[in-house]
Amino acid sequence: MSPVNTPIELPGWKHVYSGKVRELYIPLSSESLEAADQLLLVASDRVSAFDHLLEPPIPDKGELLNRLALWWFDRIDFPNHILSTDVPDAVAGRAIIAKRLDMYPIEAVVRGYLAGSAWEEYQQTGRVTDIELPAGLSFGDRLPEPIYTPAFKAPAGQHDENITFDQSVELVGADAAAAIRDASLSIYAQGAAVAEAHGLILADTKFEFGNDLGHLVLADEVLTSDSSRYWSQQAWAEGRRKESFDKQIVRNWLLDNWDRTGTPPELPAEIVSQTAARYRELFELLTQG
Repeated sequence: MSPVNTPIELPGWKHVYSGKVRELYIPLSSESLEAADQLLLVASDRVSAFDHLLEPPIPDKGELLNRLALWWFDRIDFPNHILSTDVPDAVAGRAIIAKRLDMYPIEAVVRGYLAGSAWEEYQQTGRVTDIELPAGLSFGDRLPEPIYTPAFKAPAGQHDENITFDQSVELVGADAAAAIRDASLSIYAQGAAVAEAHGLILADTKFEFGNDLGHLVLADEVLTSDSSRYWSQQAWAEGRRKESFDKQIVRNWLLDNWDRTGTPPELPAEIVSQTAARYRELFELLTQG
């Protein structure tokens, strides 16, 4: 891990885990993650693509993601894991204190439009997982209704695996699987309506949920640039359906300049600045529009 990605020491907390984007801390008084009743989640400026951590980071990305997630948590009608935003000064603006939950091993994905891996699968099979879709759809088309396409959260370093709803039942049980599906579709509908009012399309998104004493709780982040694909309504109507407000600029550059073997090249300054601008633009369109 390079120095820029080395977790910082925070008073009252000890670092226990580094994800692709987030750092996870527990109270000094807790013996282990499992014994902790609360967590400090810190969003970094790191950016990853194709399962590789890239350099350099994207300026202000962590703070923008955290602020946007908090904005959405305030507007989504569903219980969430946030306890406080009163965090150490060194991570102010990009961290939350959250309740520790027993997390379900499912990425709860909802798609309202045909894009990403769903588009690739549809081209081959006419389906997304086991869901039949109408023939003749094009990239970016709106689906007849939003679909729920869960994925199994693989261990760190491995690819998440798209699964059917029946397979999610096998993983977490019928009641939890149905509750996660229904909550995901409801939260997507809430988010899509807000996005539409701001001139945006919420094409697809993913949620994570945990169990808190038998209650389903929304966790991690919600409807951010890293978890969701947003398009401009105007760009979509004009046929420009790949201009999403996320790190797609990074992916496109890598596809043109890297064969996806070995260590990825360093991102050029203009790609970094363009990506940072897209993150900020989405934040401003939603929160200030």
